[in-house]
Amino acid sequence: MKLYKGQCFTGVVLLALLAGCSSTAPISESSMQTASKSERLGTQWGDEVNSPVTSVNLRRTGERPIEQMQLYYADKNYSGRAINSMSLVAGKIDFSVATDRGNLSLYRDNGHYYVQGHAGQAYRLVYKNNSPNTYEVVASVDGLNVIDGSAASRYATGYVLAPNKQLVIEGFRKNKSAVASFIFSKPENAYAANTDSGSINNTGVIGAVIYQLYDPSRPRAQNLQAFPADNGYAKPPK
Repeated sequence: MKLYKGQCFTGVVLLALLAGCSSTAPISESSMQTASKSERLGTQWGDEVNSPVTSVNLRRTGERPIEQMQLYYADKNYSGRAINSMSLVAGKIDFSVATDRGNLSLYRDNGHYYVQGHAGQAYRLVYKNNSPNTYEVVASVDGLNVIDGSAASRYATGYVLAPNKQLVIEGFRKNKSAVASFIFSKPENAYAANTDSGSINNTGVIGAVIYQLYDPSRPRAQNLQAFPADNGYAKPPK
């Protein structure tokens, strides 16, 4: 599988996917805190930020994501338990939302997660790998894939999160060298409301699924077989 590798904070962009994907159950929307029309936000196509990527080769260990998350955002005073980061993959990955003034508080309530933003505020998605494993992060903002701007799919292209490293996604990818920064905005100004692939109805949600990846740099266990064939009698030598 061909991949793109970027700077250590940017990660790796996957270009190819495994076939035969299976379905994943949707996240329940019961007991959610909803934003009023005046509180709703989207994410605008912002300033260009340098973010180069290069090519490597990795592949997924399986067809199903091993983790899925959704984070809802608005200019709303959410209630719930305030946390600094969201724990993914049983604590192997920490997810947070960063700004130039520090991380935004996340709020956990009835199994849902929320963050308050303000129109005009730039933000970044931060994934910290606390393990020796290699992961792929398929991220979406307002229902759009952050790499190619297409309607988001769990099985689409993602970024690679290297062992014990941090992945920072700063915006929608414009090309191999730069992204358009994420900026909170009114829904009508959001990128999703101004592209054929998106919809204003999807503004206000950030999503991600996680896959584990094979890492060719790590040695594989030998699979020694004492009886590899068991298919009859010995044949004469050639």
